[in-house]
Amino acid sequence: MNAMENQMDQELRAKITEGLQIKDINGEHVATVDRLEGDQIRVKKEDEMDGKNHYIKISDVRSADEIAVYLNKTHEEIHIKH
Repeated sequence: MNAMENQMDQELRAKITEGLQIKDINGEHVATVDRLEGDQIRVKKEDEMDGKNHYIKISDVRSADEIAVYLNKTHEEIHIKH
């Protein structure tokens, strides 16, 4: 990762905060951010029916702002891990 990519990665990570919506590439609500853990976003448990912790890879994130984290995939393409 070059210096510019590293800076962009750090800026993106700084924007991913608890309570933000997570939306897929079509703008559909996928989940809500619990917190950032390494290279994954932990999803709030109330968004999952099984009550387990679920994660979305940071590589699936296109951008983020004060409203939401925007993914570069559809809901069906997202790999939410346990």
